[in-house]
Amino acid sequence: MALDYRQELGGTFDTAVSLYEKMRPGYVDELYKAIFDYVSINENSSVVEVGSGSGQATLPILKTGCALTAVEYGENFSTLLKDKYKEFSKFKVLTGKFEDVELEKDTYDLVFSATAFHWVPEEIGYPKVYSLLKEGGAFARFANRPRNSKNDPELAQEIDAIYNEHYNKFYGIRSGSKTIFTEDTAREISQIPRKYGFTDITYHLFHRERVFTAKEYIQLLGTYSDHIAIEESIRKVFFAKIEDAIHRHGGSITISDTLDLELARKPRR
Repeated sequence: MALDYRQELGGTFDTAVSLYEKMRPGYVDELYKAIFDYVSINENSSVVEVGSGSGQATLPILKTGCALTAVEYGENFSTLLKDKYKEFSKFKVLTGKFEDVELEKDTYDLVFSATAFHWVPEEIGYPKVYSLLKEGGAFARFANRPRNSKNDPELAQEIDAIYNEHYNKFYGIRSGSKTIFTEDTAREISQIPRKYGFTDITYHLFHRERVFTAKEYIQLLGTYSDHIAIEESIRKVFFAKIEDAIHRHGGSITISDTLDLELARKPRR
């Protein structure tokens, strides 16, 4: 694998902006309710979003009337964000890595990151979030963890075999070694901020299902950075086999999503 994990793989998203905007899901209302129950956000609040992408997680926060600064590494995504939310006068975009951008310390009521904070080195990201927050301010880290539904075990088994043949071989992954996201995983992630001075640690899990046609599912896979990074000749065969398998099993596939939310607070002195 030729790409450096953090420097380049994360940047592959910016090459698939239109697909990402079309295919990536937003987040459930219950997740935002949990955030707003944890920290009050209104027109007087200041918020930072880390790794906004195409803004799938941005609108519910913007609707509170807060001042929101989106930090986005990709230039194409940054352009999309500026246009998409241009009617919000207190919305601005900083193009750059979260590690590098200049933000005022002790200023923000909320820093949040949706399926993006894993790109930021832990030892840099958490202390920086802590430094940006006001006392009593909150950090919300959340993500969507999709997996093939168990309602069609034959299709799932066939897709697993295709992944083993192409994806696992490309990345040098041993078959069956990929772990499934569980509540224990969420609990472990939720405890990371404690090392950096955060308190009031909590986490939540939410679930949903989505159904895709064969074509839609291939489009979805085309938004995943690790799939985009696969050598094109291998990726074409890989995707074609998955699409064919779905067609042979009724033409659609159900994805079961686990959405995890981890919350932590900068303590008051």
